[in-house]
Amino acid sequence: MLYRVANQADKGAARALLAVLTLFLLGAPWASAQAAAQLQKLALEADGSALTLTMKMQGEVQGRTMVLDNPRRFVVDLPATRAAASLKLPAAQGLVESLRMGAQKDGSLRIVIGLSAGASAGLSPSGKASSTLAVQVRSTASASIASQPPKSSPSESKSAAPAAPEARVLAAHAPPEAGRDVVVAVDAGHGGEDPGASGPAGTHEKNVTLAIAKQLVERLNREPGVHAMLTRDRDVFVPLRERAERARRAGADLFVSIHADSVRDQDVEGASVYVLSERGASSEAARILADRENAADLRGVPLAGRGQSLASVLVDLSQTAALGGSAEAAGNVLNALDAVGAIRKREVQYAAFVVLKAPDMPSMLVETAYISSPGEEAKLRDPSYQARLADAIGGGVLKYFRLHPPDGTRMSLERRRSEVEVNQIAQTR
Repeated sequence: MLYRVANQADKGAARALLAVLTLFLLGAPWASAQAAAQLQKLALEADGSALTLTMKMQGEVQGRTMVLDNPRRFVVDLPATRAAASLKLPAAQGLVESLRMGAQKDGSLRIVIGLSAGASAGLSPSGKASSTLAVQVRSTASASIASQPPKSSPSESKSAAPAAPEARVLAAHAPPEAGRDVVVAVDAGHGGEDPGASGPAGTHEKNVTLAIAKQLVERLNREPGVHAMLTRDRDVFVPLRERAERARRAGADLFVSIHADSVRDQDVEGASVYVLSERGASSEAARILADRENAADLRGVPLAGRGQSLASVLVDLSQTAALGGSAEAAGNVLNALDAVGAIRKREVQYAAFVVLKAPDMPSMLVETAYISSPGEEAKLRDPSYQARLADAIGGGVLKYFRLHPPDGTRMSLERRRSEVEVNQIAQTR
């Protein structure tokens, strides 16, 4: 497997190979990308304290969902689906403040449900194809998707994630017609009863990582067309795999985990950046393949029911693309950190960190400094230094996305417009 992408041409080839092979290996010719199902009926009905939006289709569809804030909306995407000519949207009522529907460029049909401030929604069946899908809307007083997790004993907290994710999903800056936002998941290392490393003066890693992560999210969210979210927004324990899973549920295009290193030698200083190693990627691929019938599918690459050889190739292709993006983005961040403070390791490092093992999402782990160094511990406590670190990491992330904006994003559309304008200017000279 190719893990390091040497140049832009290699990256382009890898992405093209992933797209082409996925289509052929899944037995999905180009024609299958056209609308294969038809949405025939939409009905919004009250059911006690809840509202249910029922979608009846000709053909089976597996719905995809996301939540947007400001204003709050629940979005359902129906892949390869078109609306029947006679279809009418039902009138909004109660917790449902508005209903909109529109065809997307990729052939999917999007339904946007405007929610009142005190409402949450969920799709049923989740993760399965069906000819009838239903969105149930409830008051957050009875079924909150952003509620506080129940308190648990220290012995329980390490074995289970909080009942509800602290990361809120997702605010969109860009208008719908301009493409979606690039989504960056920022992970503050450690938390709760896991303090991480501690400095000579008693500074806990979990506190400085959360402070830096919050500033990084704020920095990224100032950029038009970018939305950043936190995997934890307070001092709670979140299991390692759950951190990456929260990022995947939010549709993240990049996962950045913030840490502060520690060693016995207090003279050691400097930042370093890690991506997933070959050993870590291989072990994760084996885990996915061993449990592929029950595990969450890779993004856009269903594994359930595939033969062992085909599934192995699909996992390998997805990992290759993700790891290539990880290495380039991490290199940009490392170069930006060089302007802030000492660099311990001047090349991107490779390690088998569990938190980096999402196989379909570029990811990196940033060791911002050595908290075991008295000098760097003092810097890590300083909000102005935390802001400088956040600006550097954010700058490296943005540089990567400006060069490689994901398809369908506002950044991608703006890059294409810019390229067209440059070509037009060149032709007039």
